[in-house]
Amino acid sequence: MSVILGSVSEGLLWGLLAMGVYLTYRILNVADMTVEGSFTLGATVVSRLIFEFAMDPWLATILSFIIGALAGLVTGLLHTRLKIPALIASIITMTGLYSINLRILGQANLPLLSQVTLVTQMRQLIEDKTVAVIVIGVIVVAAMIALLKWFFDTQIGLAIRATGDNYMMSEANGINTDMTKIIGFMVSNGLIGLAGGLLAQNNGYADVNMGVGAMVIGLASVVIGEAIGKNLTFVKRLLTVVLGSVIYRLLLLLVLELNFNPNDIRLFSALILAVALGVPAVRTHGKKVAKNSITSGKEA
Repeated sequence: MSVILGSVSEGLLWGLLAMGVYLTYRILNVADMTVEGSFTLGATVVSRLIFEFAMDPWLATILSFIIGALAGLVTGLLHTRLKIPALIASIITMTGLYSINLRILGQANLPLLSQVTLVTQMRQLIEDKTVAVIVIGVIVVAAMIALLKWFFDTQIGLAIRATGDNYMMSEANGINTDMTKIIGFMVSNGLIGLAGGLLAQNNGYADVNMGVGAMVIGLASVVIGEAIGKNLTFVKRLLTVVLGSVIYRLLLLLVLELNFNPNDIRLFSALILAVALGVPAVRTHGKKVAKNSITSGKEA
């Protein structure tokens, strides 16, 4: 039971990353590879601030959102000002962030085991670490969903949605699509940086390679969440994305419980994503085959 709760706790924190991926992948309709850099950036900044300056973990966590948003700003500027395709712009940012993250850490990884973090603070109230992390995850996820609901109901938020739906029509209606894209990248990567900061505190360390595969994890969580329900409101969609993240962690736990090699985790992650993305196409093909069979039977 404790192992399952551990996966749930991690799933909640990874859910913030999944929400960030959802904003660019579904709202802006672009694949943003900045994820793997901004996630690690949030973790390295939090770890360095807590380790080097003994900063209050809540303040350090807020800064992880801000620094992640700045990474999104770079990608947005490369895309909108230099007219570099979004995917390539994000890869450029991600590549540059590797060196920046390494400079911030000063080494390959930085431990936080003896430092005051959100987890250690919460454990003063809740002794069990797993339950403490779940409480932190629920609080932060609920706060972020509430803020996103408010933000995307504003004029700027609605303009971002319109840009993702049809940027040419949005431009024709006087929306500054370059600005809305930049803001969208910033909000998305802010959430991803926040996820990195929280997971670093949960794991007790930050590592320069901890963001590798983060994009696959985020996409898998989004796709699994979308399979839960259709035609949902914005808030419910965000909740299903977080739930998708939890389900994803439980699937990985199942793989480990079946005694598969831990080195194959990334392979199973890719397979989970491939299956989740392929199911709708298989369903559509099945419906077409069934429809054609019925039509052929009537003609006969």
